[in-house]
Amino acid sequence: EVRIESASDMYSLASTISLEPEPIPLQTKVVLFGEPITYYMLSSLDPDFQGLFKAAAEMEDVVDWNAQSETAFARQIAAICRQEEISHLDPTGVAAIMEQAARQADDAEKLSIRIGKISDLLRESDYWARKAGADLIAAAHVEQAVAARHDRAGRIREKSQEAILRDIILVDTDGEKVGQINGLSVLSIGDYSFGRPSRISASIGIGAGRVLDIEREVELGGPLHSKGVLILSGFLRERFGGERPLALTASLVFEQSYGGVDGDSASSAELYCLLSALADAPIKQGFAV
Repeated sequence: EVRIESASDMYSLASTISLEPEPIPLQTKVVLFGEPITYYMLSSLDPDFQGLFKAAAEMEDVVDWNAQSETAFARQIAAICRQEEISHLDPTGVAAIMEQAARQADDAEKLSIRIGKISDLLRESDYWARKAGADLIAAAHVEQAVAARHDRAGRIREKSQEAILRDIILVDTDGEKVGQINGLSVLSIGDYSFGRPSRISASIGIGAGRVLDIEREVELGGPLHSKGVLILSGFLRERFGGERPLALTASLVFEQSYGGVDGDSASSAELYCLLSALADAPIKQGFAV
């Protein structure tokens, strides 16, 4: 049944309402859709939530990329085109949409099945196809739609590239350097992501076998990045300190980094940088890790 109640009367000691409407009989089902993290938060914070919504079902937003999923994906694209009354795709257009779905899934062997994003891309591709006078959406029209998205959302990427070209942010791409490497990080702003190189340098000296994480010392390094550096310290002790203590101190730093640094994806680049400094072996600056 449905009752009409005032929130102030529910939490007050005395009611000021003299007449109350009778409850209305109601029999219905409520289905909630949302992100899994939202469900877990509501379950944790609201004691009545799990009692009201007892049946939970998690659904994948990606599928394996194989012949069967390709056929189903192509049928889904055709259904969206019919529903939205937009142009259909030729084989190259279908392949281009699948490639973008794999990019959205962040996995070369998976396809994203988030219909909303796929539909948006189809509508934008249809615009470019109609503008070119084409009857079918081809790969070139999909690429135009993706490029237009990058142009609309690429202001920060362009500013970052401009800073590198003007030598405001120093990134070496020629020659060889000892204890220096270019790390490639991925920045995500909303649905838009782009790569940005960062110079990582290492220096060594006589010490007690400690690897100094400068980002952590100045409270710019996150816990995952600090964990990666500690793992590097353990690797050096295991590889070079098995018979005698390490008599060195090493430091690692992301140069010209004024924001927080987190994640352990830079551990590989930091390891190469440390080994380069230890062995006095130069690294070609044309590579980014």
